[in-house]
Amino acid sequence: MLPKAILWLLGFLLAIHADQVGAIKVKPIEASMTKWAENAGRAATEFATNAEAAADDWARNTAAAFNNYGAAISAPGIKERFRRGVTSAGSAKFARKIRDVAMDRFAPGVAAAGVDYKEGVEPYLSTLASLTLSARKPRGDPANIKRVEEVNKSLHAKRLAMLGVTASGGAS
Repeated sequence: MLPKAILWLLGFLLAIHADQVGAIKVKPIEASMTKWAENAGRAATEFATNAEAAADDWARNTAAAFNNYGAAISAPGIKERFRRGVTSAGSAKFARKIRDVAMDRFAPGVAAAGVDYKEGVEPYLSTLASLTLSARKPRGDPANIKRVEEVNKSLHAKRLAMLGVTASGGAS
Protein backbone atom coordinates (compact mmCIF):
# COMPACT_ATOMS: atom_id res chain seq x y z
CA MET A 1 0.00 0.00 0.00
CA LEU A 2 2.83 2.40 0.76
CA PRO A 3 4.42 2.24 -2.71
CA LYS A 4 1.01 2.94 -4.29
CA ALA A 5 0.53 5.94 -1.99
CA ILE A 6 3.99 7.25 -2.80
CA LEU A 7 3.41 6.84 -6.54
CA TRP A 8 0.09 8.64 -6.25
CA LEU A 9 1.69 11.47 -4.32
CA LEU A 10 4.54 11.84 -6.81
CA GLY A 11 2.13 11.80 -9.71
CA PHE A 12 -0.07 14.35 -8.00
CA LEU A 13 2.78 16.66 -7.08
CA LEU A 14 4.69 16.45 -10.32
CA ALA A 15 1.80 16.31 -12.83
CA ILE A 16 4.13 14.54 -15.25
CA HIS A 17 3.11 14.35 -18.86
CA ALA A 18 4.95 11.62 -20.77
CA ASP A 19 4.62 13.40 -24.11
CA GLN A 20 6.42 16.53 -22.94
CA VAL A 21 10.17 17.12 -22.99
CA GLY A 22 12.03 19.48 -20.69
CA ALA A 23 11.36 20.70 -17.20
CA ILE A 24 8.94 18.82 -14.99
CA LYS A 25 5.69 20.72 -14.53
CA VAL A 26 5.01 21.09 -10.81
CA LYS A 27 1.71 22.30 -9.39
CA PRO A 28 1.83 25.46 -7.25
CA ILE A 29 2.57 24.63 -3.62
CA GLU A 30 -0.66 26.23 -2.37
CA ALA A 31 -2.77 24.05 -4.68
CA SER A 32 -0.80 20.96 -3.66
CA MET A 33 -1.13 21.77 0.03
CA THR A 34 -4.88 22.44 -0.24
CA LYS A 35 -5.59 19.22 -2.11
CA TRP A 36 -3.41 17.18 0.26
CA ALA A 37 -5.10 18.65 3.34
CA GLU A 38 -8.60 18.02 1.97
CA ASN A 39 -7.88 14.43 0.91
CA ALA A 40 -5.86 13.51 3.99
CA GLY A 41 -8.49 15.03 6.27
CA ARG A 42 -11.19 12.80 4.76
CA ALA A 43 -9.04 9.70 5.21
CA ALA A 44 -9.23 9.53 9.02
CA THR A 45 -11.80 6.72 9.14
CA GLU A 46 -9.99 4.68 6.50
CA PHE A 47 -6.70 5.23 8.31
CA ALA A 48 -8.12 4.09 11.64
CA THR A 49 -9.73 0.99 10.10
CA ASN A 50 -6.64 -0.07 8.16
CA ALA A 51 -4.19 0.72 10.94
CA GLU A 52 -6.18 -1.26 13.49
CA ALA A 53 -6.51 -4.20 11.08
CA ALA A 54 -2.71 -4.17 10.63
CA ALA A 55 -1.94 -4.37 14.36
CA ASP A 56 -0.70 -7.98 14.24
CA ASP A 57 1.51 -7.23 11.22
CA TRP A 58 2.87 -4.14 12.97
CA ALA A 59 3.77 -6.07 16.12
CA ARG A 60 5.40 -8.93 14.22
CA ASN A 61 7.34 -6.71 11.80
CA THR A 62 8.42 -4.22 14.45
CA ALA A 63 9.72 -6.94 16.75
CA ALA A 64 11.55 -8.54 13.82
CA ALA A 65 13.26 -5.22 13.05
CA PHE A 66 15.33 -5.13 16.24
CA ASN A 67 18.61 -5.46 14.30
CA ASN A 68 17.64 -2.56 12.04
CA TYR A 69 16.80 -0.49 15.10
CA GLY A 70 20.17 -1.27 16.66
CA ALA A 71 21.99 -0.37 13.46
CA ALA A 72 20.02 2.85 13.06
CA ILE A 73 20.67 4.18 16.54
CA SER A 74 24.37 3.39 16.31
CA ALA A 75 24.93 4.61 12.73
CA PRO A 76 27.82 7.03 12.22
CA GLY A 77 26.76 10.62 12.76
CA ILE A 78 23.34 9.71 14.17
CA LYS A 79 23.66 12.06 17.15
CA GLU A 80 24.52 14.97 14.89
CA ARG A 81 21.69 14.12 12.48
CA PHE A 82 19.29 14.07 15.42
CA ARG A 83 20.55 17.45 16.64
CA ARG A 84 20.26 18.98 13.15
CA GLY A 85 16.73 17.63 12.76
CA VAL A 86 15.63 19.23 16.02
CA THR A 87 17.35 22.49 15.12
CA SER A 88 15.78 22.46 11.67
CA ALA A 89 12.25 21.91 13.01
CA GLY A 90 12.78 24.53 15.69
CA SER A 91 10.84 25.50 18.75
CA ALA A 92 8.26 27.48 16.77
CA LYS A 93 7.05 24.33 14.96
CA PHE A 94 7.03 22.40 18.23
CA ALA A 95 4.93 25.11 19.90
CA ARG A 96 2.59 25.38 16.89
CA LYS A 97 1.94 21.62 16.87
CA ILE A 98 1.18 21.66 20.59
CA ARG A 99 -1.23 24.54 20.13
CA ASP A 100 -2.88 23.30 16.92
CA VAL A 101 -2.95 19.53 17.49
CA ALA A 102 -1.79 18.19 20.83
CA MET A 103 -3.79 20.44 23.14
CA ASP A 104 -7.11 19.14 21.81
CA ARG A 105 -5.91 15.52 21.80
CA PHE A 106 -4.46 15.51 25.31
CA ALA A 107 -7.59 14.97 27.42
CA PRO A 108 -9.13 12.30 25.14
CA GLY A 109 -5.74 10.58 24.99
CA VAL A 110 -5.48 10.49 28.76
CA ALA A 111 -9.02 9.16 29.05
CA ALA A 112 -8.32 6.44 26.47
CA ALA A 113 -5.08 5.46 28.23
CA GLY A 114 -6.62 4.72 31.64
CA VAL A 115 -6.45 0.93 31.30
CA ASP A 116 -2.90 1.13 29.88
CA TYR A 117 -1.80 3.32 32.79
CA LYS A 118 -3.28 0.92 35.30
CA GLU A 119 -1.62 -2.11 33.66
CA GLY A 120 1.70 -0.30 33.33
CA VAL A 121 1.97 1.15 36.82
CA GLU A 122 0.44 -1.69 38.85
CA PRO A 123 3.55 -3.90 38.91
CA TYR A 124 5.63 -1.02 40.25
CA LEU A 125 3.08 -0.04 42.88
CA SER A 126 2.90 -3.70 43.97
CA THR A 127 6.68 -3.79 44.20
CA LEU A 128 6.70 -0.67 46.36
CA ALA A 129 3.92 -2.05 48.56
CA SER A 130 5.89 -5.27 49.13
CA LEU A 131 9.06 -3.52 50.33
CA THR A 132 10.18 -3.49 53.92
CA LEU A 133 12.63 -0.62 54.10
CA SER A 134 15.43 -0.26 56.60
CA ALA A 135 14.69 1.92 59.61
CA ARG A 136 14.50 5.63 59.02
CA LYS A 137 17.14 7.69 60.75
CA PRO A 138 16.93 11.33 61.88
CA ARG A 139 16.59 13.96 59.18
CA GLY A 140 19.84 14.52 57.32
CA ASP A 141 21.42 11.22 58.43
CA PRO A 142 23.35 9.73 55.47
CA ALA A 143 21.92 6.30 56.37
CA ASN A 144 18.56 7.47 54.96
CA ILE A 145 20.06 7.23 51.48
CA LYS A 146 20.05 3.45 51.97
CA ARG A 147 16.24 3.59 51.90
CA VAL A 148 16.36 5.35 48.53
CA GLU A 149 18.81 2.72 47.25
CA GLU A 150 16.48 -0.07 48.40
CA VAL A 151 13.58 1.45 46.45
CA ASN A 152 15.76 2.10 43.40
CA LYS A 153 17.16 -1.44 43.36
CA SER A 154 13.72 -3.02 43.69
CA LEU A 155 12.10 -0.90 40.96
CA HIS A 156 15.04 -1.42 38.61
CA ALA A 157 14.91 -5.19 39.14
CA LYS A 158 11.15 -5.17 38.46
CA ARG A 159 11.63 -3.21 35.24
CA LEU A 160 14.33 -5.60 34.01
CA ALA A 161 12.23 -8.63 34.94
CA MET A 162 9.27 -7.22 32.99
CA LEU A 163 11.56 -6.66 30.00
CA GLY A 164 12.84 -10.21 30.29
CA VAL A 165 16.47 -9.20 30.77
CA THR A 166 18.99 -9.68 33.54
CA ALA A 167 20.82 -6.91 35.35
CA SER A 168 23.78 -7.43 32.96
CA GLY A 169 21.50 -6.78 29.95
CA GLY A 170 21.18 -10.33 28.62
CA ALA A 171 17.94 -12.20 28.09
CA SER A 172 16.67 -14.05 31.12
